[in-house]
Parts: sequence; structure tokens; C-alpha cells
Amino acid sequence: MNSFKKFIFQLQEITNLIISAFLGVFKKPHYLVDLIRQMDIIGVGSLPIVLLTGFFTGGVLILQTYPTFQYYSIQSTVGRTVATSLIRELGPVLTALMVSGRIGSAISAELGSMVVSQQIDAMRALGTDPMRKLVAPRLLALIFMLPFLTVAADIFGIIGGGLVATGIFNMDYNAYITSVRSGISTADIIGGIVKPLVFGLIIGSISCYKGLTTEGGTVGVGRSTTNSVVLASIWVIIFDFFLSRAINTVLDIKYI
Repeated sequence: MNSFKKFIFQLQEITNLIISAFLGVFKKPHYLVDLIRQMDIIGVGSLPIVLLTGFFTGGVLILQTYPTFQYYSIQSTVGRTVATSLIRELGPVLTALMVSGRIGSAISAELGSMVVSQQIDAMRALGTDPMRKLVAPRLLALIFMLPFLTVAADIFGIIGGGLVATGIFNMDYNAYITSVRSGISTADIIGGIVKPLVFGLIIGSISCYKGLTTEGGTVGVGRSTTNSVVLASIWVIIFDFFLSRAINTVLDIKYI
């Protein structure tokens, strides 16, 4: 099977996995406890690394841009640059990449281990649908929690930028807050929420698919885990471009 046919086959399988998982949500039994557990693991468990990433990203943005802005005597607008950069792009993308590395790998490894140890086959033999029991809760939890994690990363990024601006460059705090407010629009917020929804779907579907198609024993588990993180990260970056273009067109977002 050549690369193109393999890509089309995997795309078809991932699409079928997504459809089966969402259709299973409307059928009984409902695995609400599993959904809440996954939301806790994904949301609360990923919060420290996401907040840390957002905080220092905002700080680095100020650290790199403030001297240039000061050279052109427009340092009072540096907060707007940080807010716009975080909400439109850096917040959603970096959060998705962090979650992909932490949660995507964990999902793939967990499901892969269940496949090689024949636990998936045992579930089917007992009449339990793995798509509804294992895939759907993880997929929904990622879609629900990634927007909240992104918002948290944006907020801490703005805080980190403010601390660097006021602590290192002695910028007036009120001027920074005013600049941040001028850089946040409703269209930016909508775009910053839509992207994590799609990214959550991408990370969850690829991680679950790679985990459920694991072959080759424990070595295969490691291979599936690596492939899931790499593929999810690549597709997050690719979809970010097309989502940015679509959101800018639909919401008529201006670049100035």
C-alpha cells in the first residue's frame, strides 16, 4: 500500500471512529462516570503545564517585543500585541501541543496496552462497545476541556507579560491593561474558542485510532504512542492555518 492509499485508508478509519463514538453517546448505557474521570485527567491534570506554558510565553513575548516597540516609541501598545498573539494563535496552538504530548500519548499508550493484552477483545465478548466505553469519553473530554485550558493559558500569558513589562521594563500597569483591552475583540475570542474545539477532536481521534490499531506487542505500543503525538501535533499546526484563514474570512478579522 503506497503512502497516498494508506493516508486515505487511515482518514476513513478515523472518520468512522469519530462517527461511531458520537452516535454511541445517544445510546444506553451512558458512561458518564468515565466522561467525568477523563475530564478530570485531561483538564485538571493538564492545568499546571498549560498555565506554566502560557505564563512564560507571555513573558517572552514582552521580553522580545518591548525593546523594538520602545525604539519606535510605541511601547504603550505592547500589551495589545501580547493579547492578540495569545488569543488568536499562541494560546490555542501551544495548549493543543502540550495536551497532545501529555494526554494524546497517554490515551494511545493506554488503549494500545489494552489491545495487546486482549482486553478490548474481552470487552467485545462481554457485549461492551469499546467505542462508547473507551473512545467517546476521551474524545468528548478533550473537546470540552481544551477550550477551558486555552482560556487559562491566555489569561496567565497576559499576566506573565504584564509582570515582565512592569517588573523589567517599568511600564505603567494601567497602561499595560489598557493596551491589553484594546487588543481583545469579540471576534478574537470566538476564534480562540473555535480552534481548541477542533484541536481537541483531532488529538482525541488520532490518539484513540493509533491506540486501537496497535500491533506488535509492547514495542508496538511505543510506536503507536510516538506516532499519535507526532501526527496529532502536525495536524494541529496544519489545521491552524486553514482555521485561521476561515475564521478571519467569516468574522472579518482585521490585521491592524
